[in-house]
Amino acid sequence: MSATQTVDTGPASAKGRRPRRHRLGRLVAVIVGGAMVAAGARFALSGPFATGTKETPARTAVATALAQVIRGTLSARTMENGTLGYAGDYQVVNKAGGTVTGLPAVGRVVSQGRVLYHVDGKPVVLLRGAVPVYRDLSWGTQGTDVRQLNTALVDLGYATTGELDPGSDYFGRRTYYALKELQEAVGLEQTGALTLGQAVFVPAGRIRVTKVMAVPGGMAAAGSVVLRASSTARQITVELNASRQSQVVTGDKVTITLPNGTTTPGVVSSVGKVAVKADSGTTVEVRIKPLKPRATGQLDQAPVHVSIVTDTVKDVLSVPVNALLALAGGGYAVEAVETDGRHRLIRVETGLFDDSAGTVEVAGDGLAAGQNIVVPGT
Repeated sequence: MSATQTVDTGPASAKGRRPRRHRLGRLVAVIVGGAMVAAGARFALSGPFATGTKETPARTAVATALAQVIRGTLSARTMENGTLGYAGDYQVVNKAGGTVTGLPAVGRVVSQGRVLYHVDGKPVVLLRGAVPVYRDLSWGTQGTDVRQLNTALVDLGYATTGELDPGSDYFGRRTYYALKELQEAVGLEQTGALTLGQAVFVPAGRIRVTKVMAVPGGMAAAGSVVLRASSTARQITVELNASRQSQVVTGDKVTITLPNGTTTPGVVSSVGKVAVKADSGTTVEVRIKPLKPRATGQLDQAPVHVSIVTDTVKDVLSVPVNALLALAGGGYAVEAVETDGRHRLIRVETGLFDDSAGTVEVAGDGLAAGQNIVVPGT
């Protein structure tokens, strides 16, 4: 770099939008310091901004390269460790009396309307509903449990919405006939009444067995937990330091790095409000929904890395972080290369910082999109 250097003595630009200070901006100084140590001091920056615009020779003994000032959207991210698994944790409580004669294997997926396990050789059917079964359901009964039975029967195709209102909480003629069809399909006696113990209601309509507590040949005591299950919906859980809770909100975009190194998009679905003490400190649980569940495979309890977009700015100028030069009097500058080959320093203000891309929002007099700036060479 043997061209001349012009030093811009003015303050950062007041033109346009002033860059916002971001909670991650303090990391800029750390990275800039490291970059300058690695690249060597290209300039004596003790006083150029105080002495006018005098041109002086610019010499360097280290390799440099050129980058461009970019205008566009910039996002700040926080990097976290997470665990890939399945959403939901359900306990299946048995209501039938007798001997356990059939159980599903761990990992098996069971859908609504299918047999989940057997007691005394009789099937116990999985149905979707938030209210646990607690009584016999028959013609004339009414309640929320009847409503979820009607909804299940319609969802399973044993009645149409024209024949049976899924929002009805009354057990009537159409419930009776639709239930008989379900009983026939699963191998139960076709009574048209749902006897306590013939079915279990779980909030998810399709579950994945995660643990089996009962054993074949054991007694199926009423009220005992037969097995545990999750939904089949994929989910990433992050134990976030409680001090950073305000930095992450529902709807934040996420990039998930899977164990095989591939990435897939996601979104924050919930941020916990209750802090829990752990070995790593006090944390809150953040749940993340993958937008492409199939891309996550079938691994359970697998470690993943999560990059959460915590803030975004649009239509701003940005440069690589290692283009910043720390000034002796405080603040930062970049070394711009003019079209005629001259080099000059432009004081800049920093804003949003994207640690994953290694870029930072900047603004300064004379700084423009497409302008060449000097960065350390490789």
